[in-house]
Amino acid sequence: MDNEKIIRREKIKNIIFQVAPVVGLIIMFALFMILAVIKDINIPYSMKNILNQSVIVVVVATGAIFIYTLGSFDISLGANMCVSALIGAMAYNRTNSLLAMLAFCLGTAVLISSVCSILASVFNLPVFVTTIAMLSMLNAGVLMLIGANGTGDIVQVPAAAVSAINTTWFKLLVLVAYLAISIFVFNFLKLGRQEKFVGGNPECARLTGLNNSRLAILGFIMAGIGVGLGAFLTITYAPTLSRNTASSVGMDVIISIVFGGMPVSGGSRSKIYSAVVGALSMTLLSQIMLMLNLNSGISQMVKAIIFILVVYISMSDNRKNILPR
Repeated sequence: MDNEKIIRREKIKNIIFQVAPVVGLIIMFALFMILAVIKDINIPYSMKNILNQSVIVVVVATGAIFIYTLGSFDISLGANMCVSALIGAMAYNRTNSLLAMLAFCLGTAVLISSVCSILASVFNLPVFVTTIAMLSMLNAGVLMLIGANGTGDIVQVPAAAVSAINTTWFKLLVLVAYLAISIFVFNFLKLGRQEKFVGGNPECARLTGLNNSRLAILGFIMAGIGVGLGAFLTITYAPTLSRNTASSVGMDVIISIVFGGMPVSGGSRSKIYSAVVGALSMTLLSQIMLMLNLNSGISQMVKAIIFILVVYISMSDNRKNILPR
């Protein structure tokens, strides 16, 4: 009888953890709409801004799920995205081809992500160690690329060249297509199941014959595709690139994934939709605080507090159930 109560209690907890992020998103959307009506704000224009702000984070965070599920993380995503966008923009300026720009964005991002995971495998290091080193290298690469461009501090694509694809429908098309691919790979192929197993307990996964290094490489490749698409969308939205491009993306991705209800330890509770729910929630929260005339410093403090609370609740519930790693 006691076992039945424990099982029932655990099921209720799991349901709450799955539903809570969606409920939070609905509450924030309702609060946003109420404030917009009270303050007589142009709602369609505001919703378009929310989409523009969140779509890039959603795309990058969706790919990052494949890394975080393994129980690892990558702090070089923003720098990777900046380098990929710069190379993609320079490719367009040489070829006048949007396809070439997309190909170079994707190719550069996937290459950089793959190098991170391969180096970790070769030197038998935790993946996050190589991403820290890669962050420094990429930041130096950004300065070199901008200097090589010859314009001093920017790399620019003509706004007219990307105006045709700088639309809500195109961004939604890219987002939906990548989400569909990621959901299929994560939920219906063995890659997703194996990554959850490794994230839950890497030692046990290794003893059962899983190749943790191969899974890490595949996960980083999927993440690199998301970064490359994010770089391409960044150029379409803001065709003037600088050393500060995508500087906040890395932290935004971490916060979005946690806001979406995914534990930072990865494992079986990892979900692709966490990226979507979390990014939209974070963007709506930013808009709400902007409506309340709160400065950026207070906004960052509020996000940090919520981030810590969500991580604490998630880890405190799971800590006693996690097997030794």
